[in-house]
Amino acid sequence: MATYTLTVELPESVFQQLARIAQLTNQSLETIVAQTITSNLPPSADNAPPQMQKELLKMQTLPITELLEITRTQVPVEQQQQHLMLLEKNQSGSITNEERQQLIDMRTVADEIMVCKAYAWSVLRWRGYRVPAFEDLPQE
Repeated sequence: MATYTLTVELPESVFQQLARIAQLTNQSLETIVAQTITSNLPPSADNAPPQMQKELLKMQTLPITELLEITRTQVPVEQQQQHLMLLEKNQSGSITNEERQQLIDMRTVADEIMVCKAYAWSVLRWRGYRVPAFEDLPQE
């Protein structure tokens, strides 16, 4: 992995805190600074499906209100019911090829919604917004 040199001016208090952590953890100051920067980068979209990466990265520019709206996105109830019906037909072996494709498409849409919601929460957290505990999130 390539490394680069970057000169950054830090306030005395930040430098002292980083130096103290380095000393207490028996690590180099460079390692502590690199870890600090890495852990404070905006969320990456690199592991998302390629067709979603541009949309996810755009979320980093959205206002908090729009991000919160994304976190509340749900599959419409009618589609949830249709999905359940198709799952039952698939399990019983009575699903047609067209219905199987519809089931795959519905699963893809649901997965994309979940990825967008998770990424929106990641961006909110990166901006310092308090992310609720899992049990406090609205149930779908």
